[in-house]
Amino acid sequence: MLSIEITRECPLSCPGCYAYGDSHLGGGVTLSELNDLRGDELVEGVLGLVRKHRPLHVSLVGGEPMVRHRELGRILPALSEMGVFTLVVTSGVIAIPAEWMDLPRVRVAVSVDGLAEDHDVRRKPATYERILKNIEGREVNVHWVITGPMLERSGYLEEYVRFWSARPEVDRIWVSVYTPQIGEQSREMLGAEDREKLARELPEIGRRYPKLLFNEGIAKALLHPPKNPDDCVFAKMSANYSADFETRVEPCVFGGEPDCSQCGCSASSGLHWIRSVKVAGPVRVGHFIGGSVKIGRMMNRLRARGARPGRWDSTGGGAKRKRGDLVQIGS
Repeated sequence: MLSIEITRECPLSCPGCYAYGDSHLGGGVTLSELNDLRGDELVEGVLGLVRKHRPLHVSLVGGEPMVRHRELGRILPALSEMGVFTLVVTSGVIAIPAEWMDLPRVRVAVSVDGLAEDHDVRRKPATYERILKNIEGREVNVHWVITGPMLERSGYLEEYVRFWSARPEVDRIWVSVYTPQIGEQSREMLGAEDREKLARELPEIGRRYPKLLFNEGIAKALLHPPKNPDDCVFAKMSANYSADFETRVEPCVFGGEPDCSQCGCSASSGLHWIRSVKVAGPVRVGHFIGGSVKIGRMMNRLRARGARPGRWDSTGGGAKRKRGDLVQIGS
């Protein structure tokens, strides 16, 4: 799996956003200080990383990747032709081109953090009104990051799922839980009782609203997340690049020093659960994953110019880049 922050630009200023944190890229440079690419350089940069790593799945994130929608209009058809599954993760602040819906293996996920009363404050100008307008006639997934304050009102979870399940544009609803950095103290964080509440209520809500992807296996992974990056299937099986296409994001998409004991990443939870699924007798999916990772590491050592992530060796990081002007979108 490959994740690329294709731009440092974003018109939002969401509280708790890890991408612009001082430690996201290891402390030597921040996302807003990188030189990002545009036009042909951006298109060739993305395709070059895909050819280098040969992933099955690519996530194109930011910043706000839709700021580069013209380049994405060239990148996505190319990746589709290459047989790569591609996910664009957006705030929904910019309209999604209708022609993308016809591309095989391309999916768009819109981040909607809570009901309008909370989301519109946190993520303006990407308000509910704007999102609904920009996804009209499209097919998208909704990605929901649950934060502590959302659990203070009874019925909040089901109200959110009911609203987005009723939208014809929504195919699936993914759930993540806010993942803090080590030592962080913030309102967004969830306590142990909050996690138990989610693990108890969300599978039941999912049975009533099938668009919600949350079962008992994921609930168990949420209560017992990976101990550290080396225990995380997602961290071990992904390579993550920032906006200059050189700086690595380590040890996972969160960067910095994520508190794995409080991890709530939907991808991490899903893979953490899947590895425990039995295939035959005592053999589980995790045995195949572990073997695959070992073989990959061995092959990278044998290759003269291996494309292994920085966490697989002692190198990494990037030089400080020149700051440029950021795109701003009016509300």
